[in-house]
Amino acid sequence: MQIAPAQPAATPSSTTATAQAARSPWPTFLIASSAVFLVSLDVTVLYAAFPALRRAFPEASAADLSWVLNAYTVVFAALLVPAGRLADLHGRKTMFVAGVSIFIAASAACGLAPSVGALVAARAVQAIGAALLLPASLAIVLAAFPPAKRAVVVALWGAVSGLAAAIGPSLGTLLVDHLGWESAFFINVPIGGYALYRAIATLAESRNPEAGAPLDLLGVLMLVAGVGAIAFGLVRSEAAGWTSPVVLGALAGGVATLAAFVAWARRVPAPAIDLSLFEHRTYRYVNLATLAFGVAFAMMFFSTFLFLTGVWGYSLSHAGIAAAPGPLLVIPASIVSGRFAARAGHRPLIVGGAFAFAAGALWSSIVPTTEPAYLATWLPGTLLIGLGVGMVLPSLSAAAVAQLPPARFGVGSAVNQAVRQIGSVLGVAVAILLVGRNPSLSDFATVFRWEAALALLTALLALPIDTRPRS
Repeated sequence: MQIAPAQPAATPSSTTATAQAARSPWPTFLIASSAVFLVSLDVTVLYAAFPALRRAFPEASAADLSWVLNAYTVVFAALLVPAGRLADLHGRKTMFVAGVSIFIAASAACGLAPSVGALVAARAVQAIGAALLLPASLAIVLAAFPPAKRAVVVALWGAVSGLAAAIGPSLGTLLVDHLGWESAFFINVPIGGYALYRAIATLAESRNPEAGAPLDLLGVLMLVAGVGAIAFGLVRSEAAGWTSPVVLGALAGGVATLAAFVAWARRVPAPAIDLSLFEHRTYRYVNLATLAFGVAFAMMFFSTFLFLTGVWGYSLSHAGIAAAPGPLLVIPASIVSGRFAARAGHRPLIVGGAFAFAAGALWSSIVPTTEPAYLATWLPGTLLIGLGVGMVLPSLSAAAVAQLPPARFGVGSAVNQAVRQIGSVLGVAVAILLVGRNPSLSDFATVFRWEAALALLTALLALPIDTRPRS
C-alpha cells in the first residue's frame, strides 16, 4: 500500500513558497508555531480547569464532563492524517487559515456554552480546527527551510508544543481561578487572532496535488466511533458496573469497529491511518510505546490537579504553581536528550525516561498523605515525572520518523501524533473510572501505580527500537 507523503514535494508552487520564505524563514516559523502553541496549550489548560468545570456544572457527572476532554481528542486523532492530505491537495496556507479560524470560533463558543452538551459539541468543532491547522503548520515550516535545516527546525517546532504543555497548567489555573472556567477557552481568541492575521498577510500558498488523496470519510467515522465507544464504556463502568449491558455493548462495539477499520484500511488506497507504516519494526514499537505512554501521561496530568485540589484542598492557582516544576523540566530535558539521541539513538532515552517517570509515580503512590507537605512529599515525585516526560515524549516523536524514508516523514509523524491522542482518550477514561467521584487517598495511590506500570510497559516496548546513526 502506498500513501502519498504529507511532506511537501518540489512542485512549482511549493518551490515558490520555499524561495520566498528562504529570505527570512523565521517569521514563517513563528506564525506556524504560534498556532501549534495554541493547540498544545489548550489541552493542558483543560486538565487544570476540570475541577472548576465540576463546580460550574454540578448536575453533570465526572463521566459526562470527561467528554469535554475526550470529544476533542477523539476527533483530533481521527482527522490528523486526512487533514494533512487536504492541505497537500487544497493548499497549506488555505487549510492553516481555515483551521485557525474554526479553532478561534469554536473556542469562543466553548466559553459561551450554557450546558455540558453544548460545550462538548463546541469542543468537537474545535478539534476539527486543530486537526486542519497542525499538519498544515508542519508542512509550511518544512517548505520554508532548506532540507539541511529541517531536522533542527522540526525539533524546535516540537519544542514549542512542549513549552505550551509546560506552562499550560500554571497559566490555566491562574486564569480559571481568577476569571472563571470560560477564560480557559477565551485565551485562545487573541493568540489565534494574531496567528490568523499574520498568516493571511505573510504566508505564501503551497500545495502538492500529487501527495493529496481523497478524504477517507468512512475510515475517519470508524476511528471516531471505535475509540469513542471504548472511552464511553470505560467511563460508564464506574456508575453502571462492568456487567452492565451498556458498558459491555460499548466496549465490544468499540473493539469490533476498530477491527473493521483495520480490515478497511488494508483495502483502500488512502486510509485515514496508513497501516503499512507499521510493517517497519522500529516504527511499530515506537507507536506501541507512544500509546502506553500517552495513557500514562494523560492520567498523570488529570490526577495531579484532582489530588492537589481534592485531597490537599489547594486552590486552583496554588495547584497550578505546585504542578509547574515538573513540566518546566520538559524543555531542558528535551534539548539535552536531542543531542544525546543524535549520537546514541533514542532507545536509552525512552527507557531511562520511562524509569524516571515510573519512579516519580511510585513515589506519589507511597509518600504523600492527606496532610499537605509539598516540598517533602510531592516535589520529588513531580520532578522525576517531569524529567521522564522530557526524555520520553520528544524521543518517541523523533524515533517515529527516524528510520522512515523522507517521503513518508509527514504522514509518519501525523500517525504517531494520532496514536498519542488515542492514548490520551484512554488515559482520561481510566482516570475518570478510578478517581472521578469522591476519590480517597487510596484511590489516587491506585492511579499513580497504574501510571508507573504503564511507564514500565513503555520501557519494555522501547527495547526493540533501534534508531542509532548508521555509519
